[in-house]
Amino acid sequence: MAEIDAGEALASRIEALEIRIAYQDETIEDLNNAITAQWKQVDLLTRKIAQLTEQLHETTEQIGRPGLPEPPPPHY
Repeated sequence: MAEIDAGEALASRIEALEIRIAYQDETIEDLNNAITAQWKQVDLLTRKIAQLTEQLHETTEQIGRPGLPEPPPPHY
């Protein structure tokens, strides 16, 4: 009789562990999807910053006054 109770307890513990692993696998998959989406967003933003930086440099070159001295700072 004790062996049956021990066997049932072991089966119950194994089932609980299997359920827990299933939930952990689901959580890991959800986290992986979230991280993948975030990396795509980071990559997009990084490329956008590089593009805007390049546009800023081009605009600065177009409106800049090469060859002329810079005006003195306002505290002079």
